[in-house]
Amino acid sequence: MKTIKGGITTAQGFLANGLWCGIKKSGKPDLSLITCKIPATSVGVFTKNSIIAAPLVVTKKKIKNNKAQAIITNSGNANCFTGKFGLVYAEKTSELIAKLLDISKNDVLVSSTGIIGKPLPFKKIKKAAPALVNKLSRKNAKISAKAILTTDTFEKEIAVELMVGKKKVKIGAMAKGSGMIAPNMATMLCYIATDISISAPLLKLALKDACATSFNSITVDNCMSTNDMVIAMANGLAKNSKIVKKSSDYKKFCEALQFACLDLAKKIVIDGEGATKFITVSVSSAKNNAQAKKVAFAIANSNLVKTAAYGSNPNWGRVAAAVGSLGLNITDKQLKIKFSSFEKKNISIHVDLNIGSSSWTVYTSDLSTGYVKINGKYN
Repeated sequence: MKTIKGGITTAQGFLANGLWCGIKKSGKPDLSLITCKIPATSVGVFTKNSIIAAPLVVTKKKIKNNKAQAIITNSGNANCFTGKFGLVYAEKTSELIAKLLDISKNDVLVSSTGIIGKPLPFKKIKKAAPALVNKLSRKNAKISAKAILTTDTFEKEIAVELMVGKKKVKIGAMAKGSGMIAPNMATMLCYIATDISISAPLLKLALKDACATSFNSITVDNCMSTNDMVIAMANGLAKNSKIVKKSSDYKKFCEALQFACLDLAKKIVIDGEGATKFITVSVSSAKNNAQAKKVAFAIANSNLVKTAAYGSNPNWGRVAAAVGSLGLNITDKQLKIKFSSFEKKNISIHVDLNIGSSSWTVYTSDLSTGYVKINGKYN
């Protein structure tokens, strides 16, 4: 496997575009479209929030058959807490794109991100949709990635290439996320497009496993959102022997997918609202993975630890207090804490529990005055 230049349109058969339709007052791109030449095997992972936005309701229903051919996303408006009209507009958006592309409306997934509680300005989307479709191109991956951003400061893209049998397989992906980042999932969207031929159950398993150690192992502010999803589309145009069992080819694909997801997850943390530091929290010698993950998140979500990082103050007592708050009956003799320099942008915090053999790593950012300023004015 190797990293290559590109984004969401890197794999065969995928096109994309993005433009400004008028949702964002800034005039920045706010409407994005990804399409596939043929219906693709498609799976998704969604937020665990019990309050979910209208587009998630629609998309979760459509993707049950593990098939999709397009994803339409607007930014600047979450279309959440918008009542029956939110669902109507989500459906109408899907139908609009399906008609323009001349494909089944059941194969068009819909997504939104932005401010909660404001009616979706569907008329603006409807007016801009023809131009969005007319200029679909492999060259428009970056503007498509730009059009899904909210408080992000840069586009998040990656492309990788690997050999499956004797066939060259590519994975292209893009994501957004900056604030309201917490596991299961976060205020983030991620779209993955690959030309591999793989069964839906194995694609679903590969995506779930990749998300566990990437998008579900990051936190910026421990605030879970209502609109998050990760969608993977596999169209089979690489013409490899279809992966239908956990073979060596499946393992190689999983490694490449996990690499791509972790790269994007780290970029989300780096771009955390107001962030000045990137923090890696690793926990070792836990009883099991679940315990290691719980401890890592307790540290990563501690405002005292995060502000200490912002102030370049390696206060190990705050880490010890975060671990102790979980009631794991760990003594100070067992607990070992190790820091890298807090003066640098990249900080590592390692905690050894000395009670088992399991480990987990979580990625987070510091908590700065910039975060308060951004979210104090966000609506």
